[in-house]
Amino acid sequence: MAIGLSEEHEALRESVRGWAERAIPATVVRAAVGAEAEGRPEFWGGLADQGLLGLHVPEEYGGQGFGLLEAAVAVEQLAGVVAPGPYLPTVLASAAIGASKADKAKAALLPGLADGTAIGAVSLATGVTGRRTDDGLVISGAAEPVLGAALADVIVLPVSTDRGEEWVAIDAAGATVTELKSLDLTRRVARVEVDGLAVPADRVLDGLEGPDVLNLAAILGGADAAGVAGWCVTAAADYAKVRVQFGRPIGQFQGVKHKAARMLVAYEQACATVWDAARAYDDGRAGEDEAAFSTAVAGVVAPDAAVQCAQDAIQIFGGIGYTFEHDAHLYYRRALTLRALLGSSGEWAGTVAALALKGVTRELEIDLPEGAEELRDQIRAEVAHIAALPREEQKAALADGGFVMPHLPRPWGRDASPLEQVLIIQELKAAKVKLPMLIIGAWVVPSIASYGTREQQERFLPATLRGDLMWCQLFSEPGAGSDLASLQMKAEKVEGGWKLTGQKIWTSVAHVAEWGICIARTDTSKPKHDGITYFLVDMKAPGVEVRPLTEMTGENLFNEVFFDEVFVPDDLVVGEVNEGWRVARNTLGNERVSLSSGTGGTGSSVPDLLGLAGRLGRELTPVEKDHLARVVCEGHSIAALGLRVTLKQLSGGEPGADASVRKLLSTSHAQHVAEAAVSFLGASATVAADMSLGDPGYWNRAVLATRAMTIYGGTTEVQLNIIAERMLGLPRDPEPGK
Repeated sequence: MAIGLSEEHEALRESVRGWAERAIPATVVRAAVGAEAEGRPEFWGGLADQGLLGLHVPEEYGGQGFGLLEAAVAVEQLAGVVAPGPYLPTVLASAAIGASKADKAKAALLPGLADGTAIGAVSLATGVTGRRTDDGLVISGAAEPVLGAALADVIVLPVSTDRGEEWVAIDAAGATVTELKSLDLTRRVARVEVDGLAVPADRVLDGLEGPDVLNLAAILGGADAAGVAGWCVTAAADYAKVRVQFGRPIGQFQGVKHKAARMLVAYEQACATVWDAARAYDDGRAGEDEAAFSTAVAGVVAPDAAVQCAQDAIQIFGGIGYTFEHDAHLYYRRALTLRALLGSSGEWAGTVAALALKGVTRELEIDLPEGAEELRDQIRAEVAHIAALPREEQKAALADGGFVMPHLPRPWGRDASPLEQVLIIQELKAAKVKLPMLIIGAWVVPSIASYGTREQQERFLPATLRGDLMWCQLFSEPGAGSDLASLQMKAEKVEGGWKLTGQKIWTSVAHVAEWGICIARTDTSKPKHDGITYFLVDMKAPGVEVRPLTEMTGENLFNEVFFDEVFVPDDLVVGEVNEGWRVARNTLGNERVSLSSGTGGTGSSVPDLLGLAGRLGRELTPVEKDHLARVVCEGHSIAALGLRVTLKQLSGGEPGADASVRKLLSTSHAQHVAEAAVSFLGASATVAADMSLGDPGYWNRAVLATRAMTIYGGTTEVQLNIIAERMLGLPRDPEPGK
C-alpha cells in the first residue's frame, strides 16, 4: 500500500513516515490550521537535514541525485500526515528548474531549494505577459492561485511573450504576493503580481515548456493525492473495526465493507499509475509521448481517487467525520485543492484519448536483476529447440519440459522462480510458440499436483498439460454459488468407492469435457466447510446426464449436470476424505488468478476498442473521448498493478493488495470496454449479437457475454468482501444464527 516497491523505496518510505510522525504531530498540523497567516513550518530544517528537499536534485547542485520516483515516495508519506507548509511546491519548483536547460539558473537556485534555505513555488495559472529586452524579459500581470507562494523565495511562472509561452524563475521579493483565503487550511494559495519586473536572461528557463511542468505537477501532485487517499483508507478502516452500531462493528456491515474496499481499489490504482508515471519520467528509454501518456493517466486517476476516498472516509466516520475537530475534512480540503490546481480529470482524459487514438501506449517493461541473461540464454535455447518441432510435437515438448505451468514442482513444472517464469513467458512470445489451451485444466493441474496421489498425477497430468484432456468443474449448485460450501450433493460410501447423487449447474464445457472435478458432501454431520470430499469424475460414466443451458448470447457454454448414483472409485478421491474443501480452495484460487489475467475469451480489450474507433469514419465526440479515456486508464492501471505484482514476486515479496485489486478490476474491465464500444456505435448497435454481422454484432455479443465475468469465479461482491476482510482487516460477516 504505497508508491515505492523496491527495498530502497520501502526503507525510504519507512524513514520518512517515522520522521513525519515524530516531527509533525497533530498539534503542529492544528497550529497551522489555526494560524492567521501561513508561516514557515518549524520542521522545515528537519526536512532539509533528512535530505528530503533534494531527493531528485542532481548531486552537482547539492541534492541526493535520485529520481522523481524517490521524491514521489517522500511526497506520499508527508501527505499521509497532512504535513502543512510548502514541501510539495518547493519540490515541484526544483524539479521544474531542473528540467530546463538554464544551467545558470540551476546553479544559482537548486542548491538553496535542496538545502532548505530557499522555498519554491510554481504557478500553473497564466496571466503574466512579457516583452523582450536586451537583458531578458520585462514581465507584468498576475497569476493565481499559486500554492505556497506566500512563503516562497523563488517562484516559477509561465509568461506569454512574442515567442509563445516561456517560463521564468523570479525572486519573490520582486513581486507582490497576497495570501488568499484558502480551501486547504494546511497549505495555502496566494496571488502573485508583477509590474514591470525585469527578469535577467539567466532566469529565463530555456527548454522548459508548459507540458513539462504540468507533467511534473501531475506526478508529484498525484503522489500527494495518493498519500491523502492512503490515510483515508487506513483511518476509515480502523474506525470501522471499533465503531459499534446495532450490536456489532460497522465494518461488519456489507455496505461499509464494500465502500472501504472500493476506497482501497482507488488508492491502489492511484499508487500504480503515479508509480509508473514517475518511472516513465525517470526512464530515458520511454519516449516523450509514452511518458506523456503515462502521466496523463495518473492525472486522471490519482486526484479523483483522493477526492473519492476522502468523501467515503467522511461517510464511514459519520457525524464525527463532519466535525471541524476531526482531521477528515483537512484531507478532503487538500484533495479538492489538488484536483483544482492540477486540472480536472476530464482535462487529463482529453490528453489520454488524443494520445491513445494516435496509437500511443506505454509498454510496461521489467527491469530484470543481475544473472538474468545467463538464465535467459538457457531458456532461449530450449525454446528454440521446441519451436523447430511440428505443432503437435511442440505441445508434448512444452509439457515434458515443464513450460506449461513452470511454477509447479518437477516433473509437472520446473520449480521455476518468479524470474524464470517471466523469462519463459518472454522467450515463448519472442519465438511465437503457443502454449496448449488448458482452459479449466489450468485450475485442475495445480490441485492434482499438490494433493493428488502419484498414480493420479501420472494418469491425468501429462495429457492435461499437453491440452489433450478436456476438463469441467462440477462445483456450483442451484443453492450453492458464491456460498459454495453450502453444497448439497451427497456422496455415499459403497464397496470400492462412492456413489454421487445430486445436481451441478453453470458447468462450463461439460457437454464436451472428458473428465470433471467434483466436490460433494460425504459427512452431513460436520460443519459446512468440513465433510466435503474432492472427486475426479468420468463424464461418460453411467448416471451422468448433461443438459446444455442457453445463455443470454444464445450460445451454449454452460450446462447443468445431473448425477444419479454415479460410481466413483476410491482411487479417484483427491486428498483426504472429508478434507476436500482445502483442495477446492486451491482450485478456486487458480481459477480467480486465471480469470484476472485476460478477457475470458470475450475479445474485449482496449486495442479492440481503439480499432473500432478508427473504423467509425467519424471523430469521437468529447463525451465519447472522455468515455474512451476512462476505459484506457483503467486498462493501464490494471497493467501497472500486474507489473507491480510481478516485481514484488521477483524481489521475494508478497503481492499484497495489488493482486487482489487487479483481480477485481480485471473482471469488470472487459465489460467497460464492450459498453464503451456499443455506446460509440449508436443506433447501429441494434443488430443481433452475432459475430458474423461486423462490429455491431461483435460488440453486442461482447456486451452480453461479459456480464458473466463479474459473476463466475467469485462475484464482485464476494471479491469486495475478500479485499475488505483480508487486506483491510475488517470483521467477517457473522455466521448465520450467531
